[in-house]
Amino acid sequence: MKDTYRTIASTPVETLYKEKGSKFFGYAFPVLKEEEVKHHLTNLRKQHPTAGHFCYAWQLGTETFHYRASDDGEPTNSAGMPIYGQLLAFEVTNVLVVSVRYFGGTKLGVGGLIQAYKHSAKITLEETTIVERTIDVHFQLNFGYDLMNKVMRTVKEKDIKILSQELGINCTYRIAVRKKEAEAVFQHFDSLHKMNIEKQKAS
Repeated sequence: MKDTYRTIASTPVETLYKEKGSKFFGYAFPVLKEEEVKHHLTNLRKQHPTAGHFCYAWQLGTETFHYRASDDGEPTNSAGMPIYGQLLAFEVTNVLVVSVRYFGGTKLGVGGLIQAYKHSAKITLEETTIVERTIDVHFQLNFGYDLMNKVMRTVKEKDIKILSQELGINCTYRIAVRKKEAEAVFQHFDSLHKMNIEKQKAS
C-alpha cells in the first residue's frame, strides 16, 4: 500500500529564464487548497505590476488529484499545460508553479512559448527542495485518565502524531496515523475498554 507522496518544502524560490528578450520569473509554492493559490497569485501581481502574463499550474491531492493550468492570455495550451507537465515530470503534488512573463519585443511563437514556459517551470522545480511525506489517517480518541499510560505507550511505539489534545474530565486526542498502519491502530484502540475512537476528516 502506497502511503507517501512527494511535495516541496515551504521555502519559496525565484528563478529567471531569458529568451529573445522576454523574461520569465519562476516561482514554486507548497499549497493545500485553492484559496492559497489565489493568495500567491495576488502577491505576485503586486510584486510584478508591469508583467504581461502570470501563467501557472497547480496540483492538489495525495490519493486522488485535481489540477488547473492557466495560459493567462497566452495562446491556448502554450503556457499552463507545459508548466503542469513539469509537475507531473517531478512527480509532486500540493504544489503551485507560476511563470511571470515580461515581453521582450520579439514574438516567440507557440512552439517557442511552450519551450520557454516548460523550461521556466523545470528550472524552478530543480531549485526547490522536494520532500516525501506520509499519507495519514486522522482519528479522535476519547478516554479516561486511567488509559493515559496505555495510549502514550502506543503513541510512542507506533510513532503516532498527536495533532491536538484536550484534558478535561476526560481526555480527547486527535491523532494522525500512517495509512498502512491505520487499520491496526484503530483495532488496537477500539479493543480497549472505555475507549472511543472515531475516524476524522483531515483538515
